[in-house]
Amino acid sequence: MPGTDPGYLRYVALGDSQTEGCGDGDDIVGLRGFADRLAEHLAAHNSGLQYANLAVRGRLAGAVRAEQLAPALALRPDLATVVAGVNDLLRPRFDADEVAGHLEAMFAALTAEGARVVTLTFPDIARITPLARPFSSRVTALNNRIRHAAHRHGVTVAETSHHAVLTDTRLWSPDRLHASPLGHQRIAAALAHALTLPGSDDTWTHPLPPRETPPPTRGNATATELRWVAAFLGPWLGRRLLGRSTGEGRTARRPHLLPMPTAAGPGHGEERG
Repeated sequence: MPGTDPGYLRYVALGDSQTEGCGDGDDIVGLRGFADRLAEHLAAHNSGLQYANLAVRGRLAGAVRAEQLAPALALRPDLATVVAGVNDLLRPRFDADEVAGHLEAMFAALTAEGARVVTLTFPDIARITPLARPFSSRVTALNNRIRHAAHRHGVTVAETSHHAVLTDTRLWSPDRLHASPLGHQRIAAALAHALTLPGSDDTWTHPLPPRETPPPTRGNATATELRWVAAFLGPWLGRRLLGRSTGEGRTARRPHLLPMPTAAGPGHGEERG
């Protein structure tokens, strides 16, 4: 039941750019993201909470496993989030079984050491970006495998894929790949609810208020899509062709367990239309 207090004291987050916090703050003012927001929720009820975030943007699931699992185990977490796979499904050669295998290996290793592990399923990106429609079947395939792997290891799953609000474009940053501050807020709330943390409930599933402006006309929508291709999709494809990643040379921004202040950091999201 929501409201129980499991007393988590060591929370470690593993993943890619979403877990790092991209889209919620920036590299100048600092990132926040759903993992920080979940840590804030935990710290509000457990003053001794320590939190580490090992995520690095651009990482494939195999790299998350290779680079982050051993350091995570060394920190002896009693709670861990494992969220990865979107970078894989956007690649030309995507193997859902291979990606899920990396996730399951992390599930198995962390739960074997006594950690409570929570992950999530992904929303259909075609409902966020119409040009991403060819990837819908990949999202479904990966989500199904995540559920099965999680069940085998007693991992908690936040089913964000089941709720239409998670594809509301207001929950996503202009690049449509990273959650906005409001999106990160909803993801953190979904994880807290899945874990039945004190103060959590299902309000994260509720739709946003109606938009203050009318929906765009077909012509405006087409122009918006073209601007997105030029500003985000084109450069992203260019990096892929060159074998480059936004995570080159980057390391985890919070590699050690540190106390988590309860005060809100940068990128505070608000519920608005």
